[in-house]
Amino acid sequence: MKTRVEAMAINPGIWNIRLSVGYLILLWISMIWMTPALAAYQELDGIVAVVEDDVVLVSELMLRIDAVRKQIDANGSAMPPEEILISQVLERLIQENIQYQEASKRGIDIDEDTLTKAVTQFATNNNLTLEQFQQALLQEGTNYRAFREEIRREMIITRLQRNLIARRVVISEQDIDGMLNSPFYKELFSDEYRVGHIMLSVDERGGNSAQEQAAAQAAVIIDTLKQGAEFSEIAMSESSSSSALEGGDMGWRKAAALPSLFSEAVLDMTIGQVSDPIVRPGAIHIIKLLDKRGVSLETINQTNVRHILIAPSEIRTPKEAEVLIKEIKSELLDGRSFEELASEYSDDPASALNGGSLGWSEPSSFVEAFSTVMQEMDIGAQSDPFLTRFGWHILEVVDRREQDVGEEARESKAVELIHRRRFEEEREKWLKEIRDESFVEIRL
Repeated sequence: MKTRVEAMAINPGIWNIRLSVGYLILLWISMIWMTPALAAYQELDGIVAVVEDDVVLVSELMLRIDAVRKQIDANGSAMPPEEILISQVLERLIQENIQYQEASKRGIDIDEDTLTKAVTQFATNNNLTLEQFQQALLQEGTNYRAFREEIRREMIITRLQRNLIARRVVISEQDIDGMLNSPFYKELFSDEYRVGHIMLSVDERGGNSAQEQAAAQAAVIIDTLKQGAEFSEIAMSESSSSSALEGGDMGWRKAAALPSLFSEAVLDMTIGQVSDPIVRPGAIHIIKLLDKRGVSLETINQTNVRHILIAPSEIRTPKEAEVLIKEIKSELLDGRSFEELASEYSDDPASALNGGSLGWSEPSSFVEAFSTVMQEMDIGAQSDPFLTRFGWHILEVVDRREQDVGEEARESKAVELIHRRRFEEEREKWLKEIRDESFVEIRL
């Protein structure tokens, strides 16, 4: 179960903090005695700031500061001076209030179903059912309904930020190329290699005889490994490398962190491959690529599929569409060509011109009903007629493959990284803009 602070930290730009009651009472009393007009403060009824058409209350400030204190304690950090802590928390509450009012003006809201799904997912992430999560909040002294409303408020503010700030982020092809070619990106997203290493030391005082003996030993080891021998066992018994006791396993390393004498060889190896002897003065090295991970290995499952679509229209009733698709299925069973029937009957003009072919596609490219049928079928099979929101379909799976999307994945990650950076930059600018443009009166 996460702490209260973690539970509130859905939006990283939003703090959820609680002030100790004792301190706030002392603070409030001191405010009263420091002010000549006691009656004026009594009329404020616990208002610490007026923000446009709304207010920030003492109770909100109390809750927030207490939670920040707990978070600081949990992190083992030094507590800032009291006045700075209060000032920063109050400013964050003001910013949230401005954003929430802006969201309300724009009609942004989170419905009950969406909110329940978010809270349920949060409970699931903590390995709890929703009922168990409610009980845990109760034991902590937190009202479940109040918790939901805080989550709703944060989700509303997050949605507002995405709507307004995302449109300010522009990414060009030049930006992507620059990121892909930057040393930072290459280091951050380069593949990682798990390499096994065997080193055979050569006594250079032994001359050619010692070198030949080591070379012969290396040849025997390589042949044994290629026949399926356990690398770790041979490394422990034969290697003089510092990693011998670990079975020669050098652990996961990026290419730049591998020894330069075999880093280039590793880049061209496939998983499980054993290298030829790498001869260097005083030693012969044998390496095996034990494993590899990273974006260059990412693949997607694709299906080469074609279909025939019969859709209801102004001149064809849903029942007539159903009758027609069944007639087409009968013709397929009688041996008529799928391509001919698709070209003649299909109401999908783009694919009809190609005999119904949709080409190589991912399951996510289609509506759920279509995707489900496609994934359940064997290669070469033709489906029975089935209905989607577009109409009646018959589909045929021509082939399947795993497609390498390494380059695509690298570009996608580059775009994601650039967007995240610029979104945060634009968010800070936007927050300052709306803060400067808003009426705020601090009464603390």
